Parts: sequence; C-alpha cells; structure tokens
Amino acid sequence: MKFNIPVEVLTIIQQLQKNNFEAYLVGGCVRDLLLKKEPKDWDIATQAKPEEIQRIFPESIYENAFGTVGIKTSSEQENLKIIETTTFRKEGKYTDKRHPDYVVFAETIEEDLSRRDFTINALALKIDFQENLKNRFQIIDPFNGQKDLRDKIIRTVGNPEERFQEDALRLMRAIRLAVELNFKIEEKTFSAIQKMASLLQQIAPERIRDEFVKIILTPLAAEGILLLHEANLLKQFLPELEEGVGVGQNKHHVYSVFEHLWRSLDYAARNNYSLEVRLAALFHDLGKPRTKEGEGPNSTFYNHEMESTKMVYNLMTRLRFDKKTIKKVIKLVRYHGFVYDPEITTDSSIRRLILKVGKENIFELAKLREADRIGSGCPKAKPFRLRHFLFRVEKILKEMAGEQPSLKMLKINGNEIMKITNLQPGPKVGAILNILLEEILDDPLKNEKKYLEKRAKELSQLSDKELEEKQKMAKETYLDLLKEEEEQLKKKHQVV
Repeated sequence: MKFNIPVEVLTIIQQLQKNNFEAYLVGGCVRDLLLKKEPKDWDIATQAKPEEIQRIFPESIYENAFGTVGIKTSSEQENLKIIETTTFRKEGKYTDKRHPDYVVFAETIEEDLSRRDFTINALALKIDFQENLKNRFQIIDPFNGQKDLRDKIIRTVGNPEERFQEDALRLMRAIRLAVELNFKIEEKTFSAIQKMASLLQQIAPERIRDEFVKIILTPLAAEGILLLHEANLLKQFLPELEEGVGVGQNKHHVYSVFEHLWRSLDYAARNNYSLEVRLAALFHDLGKPRTKEGEGPNSTFYNHEMESTKMVYNLMTRLRFDKKTIKKVIKLVRYHGFVYDPEITTDSSIRRLILKVGKENIFELAKLREADRIGSGCPKAKPFRLRHFLFRVEKILKEMAGEQPSLKMLKINGNEIMKITNLQPGPKVGAILNILLEEILDDPLKNEKKYLEKRAKELSQLSDKELEEKQKMAKETYLDLLKEEEEQLKKKHQVV
C-alpha cells in the first residue's frame, strides 16, 4: 500500500511521533486517498494535548474549544498553509444540534473515530517512518469503512439517529457525499434522515448554504435536488422550490414546474456551467406556481419572471449568499424570458438587453436559455434563433469595442453639458445624460459630439416635469421598453 502524501503533512506526523505521541491522518483525506483522489484538506489526529502540540510547533494557532490546533507550514499551496491537528476526543451531548456541549479528550484513535459521522470518514492512516524512505502504511478501520467504500455506500457510524442528533448538518452532508462520490445512502441511514429532517432548521443558514453549494457544483446536482426532496430536507431550507412539485404547465411545456427546474439544472451541471448559471437554472421559474392562472394547456404565468426574481432575492439573502452572486443570479432570472426573432428584434433591443444584464453576463444568459430549453423537453439546446442571437450579440459588442453600455459611451460628459447649457450641477444634468444614452442605444450613429451638444441644449429647455418623464422612459426595464415588440413576437410564435 502506497500513498502520495505532501511532505508538510508527513513532517508534522513524524515530529509528533518523535515526541512520543501517536499521530494519524484521519477522515476525508484518508477516504480520498483510498479512492485515489487528491484530498482537498489534510487532517491529523493525535494523542498530544493542544498545549503539547503548541510546544512542539511554536508557530501554531489555537483559537477554539475543540482541541484543534492549526499548524503553520512554509507551503504556498492554499490547503497546506495550515494543517489542522486535533487531539483524540470523545464528545458529550449536542444541545444545539451543531456543536458538542463539552469535549473530553480520548485515549485511543478508535475512540476518536467512533464519534465521526459516516463509516467512510471514520478511517485513520498510520504511518511508520523508515530510514530508507519506504514508509509503511496501515489503515485503522473499526467500522468497516473500507467495505462501504468498495460497495459505494453512505452509512453512519453506529445509530444514525444519534449521529444526526449530534450535528443536524450531517443530514445534508449525507446527500452531498452521495452525489459527490456517486454513492447510495444505506436504507436505515436514509430513513433516519427523512424522520429527522426538521432538525435542519436549527442549523445556521450559512452552513446549510455551503453544503447546498457543494451539491450544486457536482455533475450530479439534479440527483442531489431529488434526494433532498425525497429526504424531506428541501422543504426545510428551500420551500419555494417545493411549491413547484406537481404544478402542471401549459401546452408549451412537457414537465411540471419542479421537474422542469431540476432538469434545467441537470443540463447546466453536466455541461459544467458556472455556479450562478446552475442556480439560475434551478430558480428561474420559481414564481410560476404563484402566478399561474387557469389549468390545462392554455394556463398562463404572466409576470412570473418578476415574481421569480423577488423570490430568488429573498431566498438567497436568507441563505446568506454574497451580494455579488445574488446580483448575478437575479439578473439571469429576471431576463431569462427574453424573446428573440431575427425578423423583428432590433439591434437597439439587444443593446438594451446587454445594458440590463451586463456584457459579462450576456453569454451566461444564453447558457441559461439552453438549460431552460432542455429542461422543457426541447430536443436542441441551441436552435437557429439562439445561435443567430449570439452572432448578433458578438457583432454588437464588437461594434461597441466590447464596452459595457453606460454613460461612458457618450461622446459628451456632464461638465460639457453644464458648460453649453449654463446648468448647475444637479439631477437635471443626470437626466439629460440618461436620455442621450437611451437615444444612442437606439441609434449608435447619433453618438457624435455635434448632435449630442444640439440635443443637450434642446433637452435643457424642457421643464423639470417634462425632463422627468423622458428620464423615466430611459430607465424603464428591458421588458417594459420592448412590450410592444415582444407582444408581436409572442403573437407570431404563440409564446405564453
């Protein structure tokens, strides 16, 4: 048996052994080594107490109450800069279903492994260092984790209900491991998850989010969503998604809302699209159950994009996603329903869409459209219209020299407007700039200094109320600006 273990990790274990303390690699890194995968993190369990670890490694960090010391290394690799080294321990009750009420240090590695979540993580690797550098390795496996690895089974250590009572996040971790490794969850373990699913509500939103994101980032993300649903976990932290279960759509859709969404995610995940596109694929039609009118093939979902956007913002905020991710996902969701027809859609319409979505997101929007189509049962992800749309987007971006549509595009600025109109700094100058931007989006040929100066003078003569009305039009949303155009497209193609 031979394993590729970084020298930084080997050095720590060897130093602990030289000071007469047992030390082992433990947990997920041992599991990954046995699966011939490169571990993301390296964890060491040792007989040494925290103060003894600090004495051997003076540069270490000990800032918790759980016996874990962070040992600094000289590595430039992120996951090796600090190696977590934890004293053998056994734990008391978990009143908050998250952390042990108290920690008692254990005497043996077997006791330490008995407190871990799943058998495939209750593994330790003993290293006997040899002078000829041919180190000997021995797997410590008191709960048959190696067999479960071979059989591709997720099973708790001991009584599953006790394990989930200790840390309710393990309910989601079981699902995450199942889809990450493509394993099955053992029957008693899964039954316990279904029974104890409500305990998840006691877990901090950010801990749930982290496990959820790991599920979404796997190739089997859609299977993860279905497992979460079957395990009664989805309703605990994403009840909005559960609203679509069994909600039929109209003649343009094959599947229910829920099935459409997980199938859309499946396409995005299997094509290795970004986290934001995957989330948008899963969430883009959340508002349909709340906006549905009628039943059967002629039912409608008017304004479901707006309702979906509001719901996505609320749920992502609740799960403590960062603002940048939220902003991108809600833009994709808001504009996922754009309608395109080569014969009707104008360049100015596309420029406005780029303005609203952002040039950095416009191609992600097209990827979401692919996922939406496949999730609807369409045979092709990229039909002619979508390919033609992307062609025109690239052409327009090239004409704009790749610049994001903004006030910076104008060949006139606020100072120049104030100089030629004798206006003072204030909202009126900003309103004129916004109106001019709208005009050049409609017709880029108008972006000439002479025309802009003339137009700025004309606009400066308008009353505040008249200017406010024109500015309001400039700030209308993409779908509102294109309402008449989209109605033509919908009528032509019978789109609802």
